[in-house]
Parts: sequence; C-alpha cells; structure tokens
Amino acid sequence: MKAMIALSGGVDSSVAALLTMRQGYDCEGVTLKLYEGEAPPEAADKTCCSLDDAEDARSVCRRLGIPFYVFNFRDSFEREVIDRFIRAYECGATPNPCIDCNRYIKFGGLIERARELGFNKVVTGHYATVEYSAESGRYLLKKSKDKSKDQSYVLWPLTQEQLEMSYFPLGEMTKEQTRALAEENGFINARKRDSQDICFVPDGKFYRFIESRTGKNYPCGDFVDENGNVLGEHKGMIRYTIGQRKGLGLALPHPMYVKEKDTENNRVVLCENSALFSRRLIAKDLNLISVPELTAPMRVRARVRYNQPEQPATVTQLDSDTIEVVFDEPQRAICKGQAVVLYDGDYVLGGAVIV
Repeated sequence: MKAMIALSGGVDSSVAALLTMRQGYDCEGVTLKLYEGEAPPEAADKTCCSLDDAEDARSVCRRLGIPFYVFNFRDSFEREVIDRFIRAYECGATPNPCIDCNRYIKFGGLIERARELGFNKVVTGHYATVEYSAESGRYLLKKSKDKSKDQSYVLWPLTQEQLEMSYFPLGEMTKEQTRALAEENGFINARKRDSQDICFVPDGKFYRFIESRTGKNYPCGDFVDENGNVLGEHKGMIRYTIGQRKGLGLALPHPMYVKEKDTENNRVVLCENSALFSRRLIAKDLNLISVPELTAPMRVRARVRYNQPEQPATVTQLDSDTIEVVFDEPQRAICKGQAVVLYDGDYVLGGAVIV
C-alpha cells in the first residue's frame, strides 16, 4: 500500500508521516508550491508553505528515509483559492480560504494526482479521524481526540471518494503527544510554532493584498445606521468585516459595529451590538457526509466559525444544495461566506456556505 504524505513543514504532518510508516505503508513526501514570493521575516512563524517550510519537510523525509518531492500547484491555488477569496470580499462576504484550499487543492487536486500516480492514501496532519460505517456504507468524519486542536470544521467539504482516500493519523493524539514523538525522533520542527494566519496574507491586511493583487481602487462611501442615516465616510468596503468595532475611524456617542456591507450602494451599515444577533441562516453548496440527504428536520449542534463552541440548532434541507439552520439561541455576527458545520455527536453531519 502506497501513501502520499502532504508535508507542510510543520510538526503535525511530519509526525503523520512517521505514524503512517509505522502502519507499514510505502511512503513518499510531497510539499505543495502554492504561491510566488516569501513571507516577510516578521511573519515567518505565522504562515506555511514557504521556502523554509519546504526545507523542513525535506529534512524530515531525509531523516525518515523516504523520497521527497515538490508539486507546483501555484496556478490551481491562484484560481481556486486566491481568486475566490478576492471575489467573495468584493461581494461583501467573509470567506475562509483554508476551507477552499482543503477542498480544491489538498483534497481535490492532490488526491487526483495521487490516484494518477498509483497511491492508495493521501495523508495529512489534520486533527480528525475518518471511519467507515458498514451499517450505512459511508465514510464518516469524526472530531479528534484533542478537542482543543480539532480541525473537522475545515474538512466538511470532503466527498465520500476523498474521505476514502484520506488518512489522518493524528486523530487519536494530543498536540503534546505529537510534539513528544517529533522530539524522540529528532525532527527539526519538533517545537516549531503552528502557522496562524492565511498563508498568502501573513500580515492579516486583507485589503492591502486585494488592492495590490487587483490593481483596483475601492472607493470610499457612507457609513450609515440601520435607518439609513449617514454617520461618516468609510475608506473602501473591503476593509471591513461583520461584527467589527475597532478601526472604523468614527467618533460616535456609543459603540457601533459593522452589521452589513451593502455592495450595491457602497454603504457599510452599522448597528449596536444587540442587532448583530440572529437565530436563522440559509446556506448553500451543501455537502453531507454521514447521510446522503436530510429527509426531515434534524436536531444538531452547529458552528458558524472555526473557534466557536457548538450550538444547539435544527437543520432542514430545502433542496439538494440548500439548508436552513435555526439556532435555539441567537448567534452573534453570522457572516456570509463563512461555513456552517453540523455535528451529530462527535461526527460531522455535513456543512455548507452561509449566504
């Protein structure tokens, strides 16, 4: 059995390679070249897929005695991740490019490449578990043992075919166990910090990246309240996200937050904190994992952002691509473009993109 190990240069994927070898797989390591240029020095420990990361991955493969390759996925990454990210921001949404990267690159393009080359599994360092249910005949995605590191939220788009090809060896481990194994085996990255930011925007200044990438001038417009009263001037809609309070540049008698981005009229709508809460959302681009469809409303626990605790809710499938989620309690700052991920106990029921 042959396994392709997707190596980011970090400790998690390196230990995943070690554990896969111990399972008896014939392993080869692969790092993906995703974008041109290097992160600035001050962001070197916040991003992934840099030249230094590739060298760390190469070092681990050398220590394990397995082949190491670099695949150039730059064109696919620009098209499927960066361009989607920019289009979403221009339409007033708040995208999660890490989900698109998993969907189209790591578990889309890479699995396709692995199949072409005769591999049986693609292995990553994600904290999650894939199980097969003989009862349902479906592959299931389960939360990791280490709930503080669980990454099932960003894996919801995986199809049954992709889950069948995927192996996550760290699903039953804690982060400290992973680091301890790396140290025991002399990995250069045993205590390397986790990447924290979007790899192609390591400084977190999304608007600067979008402006430099598109060459566009995103015009100023009005800040307005919920009644349409003008409160001041914004500096370009791509600079703001739903729920934002700081950095508005306004002197207001009480705190106000971004509630909506009216792209048609180039207005940013502000509100008080209480108006940011809502119970209901509609999401499209549905991918169900543990069941083929929802034939009736179902009680679930749901998350609308990566670090949010799961919230009790009821989900109803409206058509083959669309769900409605109604939370028991109002949720703050639900954002278009983010994912809603549904859980049935420790298992991912599925997910969709909030519209």
